[in-house]
Amino acid sequence: MTQATQNPVDIINARVPGYKDLQMLLVNQEGIIEQILPMRTVGVQSRTTLVDVAGDWISLGGVDLQINGALGLAFPDLTAENAHILQKIRQFLWDLGVDGFLPTLVTTSVENIQRSLTIIADIIPSQQAGAKILGVHLEGPFLNFQKRGAHPAEYLLPLTIDEVKRVLGNYAHVVKIITLAPELDFTGEVIPYLRSLGITVSLGHSQATSAQAQRAFEEGATMVTHAFNAMPALHHREPGLLGAAITHPDVMCGFIADGKHVSPTMLQILLRASYQEKGLFLVSDALAPLGLPDGVYPWDSRQIEVKNGTAQLADGTLSGTTLPLLVGVQNLLKWGICDVENAIALATNAPRKAIGLPGIIKSQSTNLLRWHWDETTKELTWQRAITADLVYFK
Repeated sequence: MTQATQNPVDIINARVPGYKDLQMLLVNQEGIIEQILPMRTVGVQSRTTLVDVAGDWISLGGVDLQINGALGLAFPDLTAENAHILQKIRQFLWDLGVDGFLPTLVTTSVENIQRSLTIIADIIPSQQAGAKILGVHLEGPFLNFQKRGAHPAEYLLPLTIDEVKRVLGNYAHVVKIITLAPELDFTGEVIPYLRSLGITVSLGHSQATSAQAQRAFEEGATMVTHAFNAMPALHHREPGLLGAAITHPDVMCGFIADGKHVSPTMLQILLRASYQEKGLFLVSDALAPLGLPDGVYPWDSRQIEVKNGTAQLADGTLSGTTLPLLVGVQNLLKWGICDVENAIALATNAPRKAIGLPGIIKSQSTNLLRWHWDETTKELTWQRAITADLVYFK
């Protein structure tokens, strides 16, 4: 993690997502950004350390709003005995360029959900070094049976306020996002109730029509979970949930860029239609084998097989990936469907925007990444940009 610097640092000639032209970032001795100024408007008079990044991109670290586990631990399987692995996961994700994440609890028993929420709630206040747990993403159990995907049918629940209260228990304050199928709420009361608790509502694993989705957005839903996956396909006469989301100015869609969940061609269409990071954000949807080699691993009472970063059930159902978040950024560039600035923003600024956090602005802590685009090889690489270490980047 970025440490407080002994002296102020001026980072010059930096490209910063969301800013035009080259910028200077003034970082104080506490590691806080004091100012971000266009290079053409300032004279370079460094107070102490001057770091010239020569046109490389500077961003905050990634934020992963949908990650199901890592290093062999699935977050719904958290217990008092294995909770110590969370610190290893936090450091592991930090090393992968992630500043913060939402441990995602997929559909399981209410008892398992409550146990995991209890453990995470205890850990959040005492976090030190590593990627920060920003809250929890509940992906289920209020999902449409027909679009449940790899979620176990026996734990799906009806979408009522009483059932929501039972699942949340005393831990509504820990839950940041909940994914649900809006067509299951016949009262129109659940989404406003969740919003009153400060929980972001994301639509997913759903058969919702465009009209049903639009009604959910009017009730307060502002997000869609893994666009294209576990929802009706776009259709020219019935645009469905995704069509309604893409055309709504206040709704953001998460998407997976592993090349398996959604083809690069369809992602290109999505990126163009959604104005890049204005309406989209990257997620990893990574499962517990993240950080482990390909193979067969337990997943609740079943098994998943991981090959080349893609995880499937025995019947071939996609269940997630084991690719880190920032690989998605690199994939977008490799496929030639996104420019460097937007690709970086989709994993850094956009997820923050989706949950109401600021991007890279004045007063932010400098947990920075430095990105280098090689015009010859067409490869994007990154490293943790910890103040003075910036100068040694090759």
